[in-house]
Amino acid sequence: MKNKIILVFIFLGFLVQAQKKVVIDKKEVIRIETELASDKMEGRATFSAGIELASAFIENEFKKINLSYYDNLTNYRQEFDVKGKQANNVIGVLPGKSKPEEFVIFSAHYDHLGMEKEGEDKIYNGANDDASGTTAVIALAKYFKDLGQNERTIIFVAFTGEEMGGFGSKFFSAKMDPAKVVAMFNIEMIGTESKWGKNSAYITGFEKTDFGTILQNNLKGTSFNFYQDPYPTEQLFYRSDNARLAAQGVPAHTISTSKMDVEANYHKLSDEVATLDLDNMTKIIEAIAISSQSIITGKDTPTRVKK
Repeated sequence: MKNKIILVFIFLGFLVQAQKKVVIDKKEVIRIETELASDKMEGRATFSAGIELASAFIENEFKKINLSYYDNLTNYRQEFDVKGKQANNVIGVLPGKSKPEEFVIFSAHYDHLGMEKEGEDKIYNGANDDASGTTAVIALAKYFKDLGQNERTIIFVAFTGEEMGGFGSKFFSAKMDPAKVVAMFNIEMIGTESKWGKNSAYITGFEKTDFGTILQNNLKGTSFNFYQDPYPTEQLFYRSDNARLAAQGVPAHTISTSKMDVEANYHKLSDEVATLDLDNMTKIIEAIAISSQSIITGKDTPTRVKK
């Protein structure tokens, strides 16, 4: 009888562990976003002291999560030269359990516009563009690490040089075998409500693969909706860090809420944390986490980009 009781307790312990709920922590979202968009980062211009601080912060977050290093790197920095100067992406990896050679990428750019030379407010904090996306990448890294269900390898990357012409994603993509990349979730400006209001975002290039359809199917029963890009004339699919891999056929899409026709703080000094809806932003990150599950576990494989 005693042995049966012990077995019951062991079983219940496993059951509790199995039912452990992993969530996107709003407090953590606020902490990370606030740090990345703080004045001390001085607008995170590529090659600046401010972006070095931002890189170190992201590297430390990846270290706390205990992500692995990418490829043959010995730390989280993927360094490269741009116009004779050194820049770096920040990359962390969560190795896949049964399909380690199939990659799912979560990305955002962590650089911004830097500072003006004079004025009362000189700092382009870039809270929405794109500290919001970088915050999402870090939060998702912790989420999937804690969840521990990724059959495919997940690569988390914060790109530099996006505001200068996409130098970080260009270097990263050139080193990547596109045949191994199952999907890319590039996250760009999710800190404000979309044109449809809360609990919604759009996916650039929605019609080019079934990536968006898979995500929406995984959100059945929730109040969240992904939509097609409502700004086709802006050519957003080819204007962010997803573009290089998308051009090679990878279902690489950008998720955003930015109202490109009326976004009041876009590329302005006023793009600060106080202008963001951090509750809605947390729910967007949560929706990305849930909607990507079947791709992460290897159940679904999005179609390649239509030429």
